Amino acid sequence: METTHEVHVDDARDLPLADDSVDLVVTSPPYPMISMWDGLFTELDPAVGDALDEGDGRRAHERMHDALDAAWREVARVLRPGGIACVNVGDATRTFERFRVYDNHSRVTEAFETLGFDALPSVVWRKPANSATKFMGSGMLPPNAYVTQEHEHVLVFRNGERRDFDAGADRRYEAAYFWEERNRWFSDVWTDLNGETQSLEGPGLRERSAAFPLALPYRLVNMYSVYGDTVLDPFWGTGTTSQAAAVAGRHSVGVERDSGFADAFSDRIQRAPERSRTLASDRLAAHREYVANAADEFEYEAEYYDARVRTKQERRIRFYEVTDVAETETGWRATHVPYEE
Repeated sequence: METTHEVHVDDARDLPLADDSVDLVVTSPPYPMISMWDGLFTELDPAVGDALDEGDGRRAHERMHDALDAAWREVARVLRPGGIACVNVGDATRTFERFRVYDNHSRVTEAFETLGFDALPSVVWRKPANSATKFMGSGMLPPNAYVTQEHEHVLVFRNGERRDFDAGADRRYEAAYFWEERNRWFSDVWTDLNGETQSLEGPGLRERSAAFPLALPYRLVNMYSVYGDTVLDPFWGTGTTSQAAAVAGRHSVGVERDSGFADAFSDRIQRAPERSRTLASDRLAAHREYVANAADEFEYEAEYYDARVRTKQERRIRFYEVTDVAETETGWRATHVPYEE
């Protein structure tokens, strides 16, 4: 099996893709009202800068989301019927005359629903805890202290009716997840995803990045796509979504305005072989530990691995590892073979 991983230095508001050409979107856009993104939003819409200069936070917030809305319209155009869009976004706190929270997750939900998407149950991702001494406001004196925000939202939307699959489609059954993974992954609160150091070449790239850990897009790719699907990240950044798609046996397309990130990605994609083997090995080891510690018997046997499984749907689970990564004119090509222990 081969997968391709294209990178386009372009604008998310005008995606260089055909209609209905991707199966899944996994992305984390710039968060409105987070100061590190003020310059970007002002570049996209000078009225944002005017509102910020005038101290009009509400108007700046809405103009920033107007810019994101144009990207969401493009997502609606390129995402196939039944495709899933996963948007990782955090709310923001800021002071303009008075301190307040700017609710980004509900505004993004409103934008997708306006485009005809169905909002599905979402996830609250509890990020690695900040320092225990961190606080905002008046400290120990009521009533003017503020809750510290240590979570983000993974919003999930479906483009119309559910996808149809041939009941015997190999790529769907091989892409199944273990029963205990399903229970953990489809919980509405995630507390088990830790941060990850992103190795980036070039001065200033780290400061211009808000990358999520590889475990987050890897989980979403496995939850909402099958082998051979195409995953899009219109706010590609450091390319973590493409890396997750590569190790998970999916195609990917990334769109990013900053060419520096694309230049720095070559080193990261070369790690796909090692990462794919490690992830497959870790998932199998965790499953075997789960089986060994379970109080009941497991009726079924996995077809490709020496492991018992709880349900019929798990029997054909098969992992793939990357054996080679080669650069192409539009990105990279990864070669996959079935993972064998």
